[in-house]
Amino acid sequence: MKVAPQDIVLGPIITENSMDAVRMKKFTFKVAKEATKPAIAQAVEELFGVKVKKVNTISVRGQYRRQGMHGGYTSSYKKAIVTLTEKSKGIEFFETMV
Repeated sequence: MKVAPQDIVLGPIITENSMDAVRMKKFTFKVAKEATKPAIAQAVEELFGVKVKKVNTISVRGQYRRQGMHGGYTSSYKKAIVTLTEKSKGIEFFETMV
């Protein structure tokens, strides 16, 4: 079963560290929990028209949060740090923010 690239790459993660990494052609995305590294690389290449060199993934656990006497966990997710090749163009969305 083929999955659409939009179902794998869910959105960008924008933090100070991820914006600093854009200069080194490293882009951070929130991805589907069941997505593999090759599937993430292929999805990014299709969506943004770039060439991927390497993909690192991290499973982020939900954090415990309280609201008064009630407590619970935020949702867990998976994030991917995608490194592009030297000759590849950057992703326009991120580069307009830097």
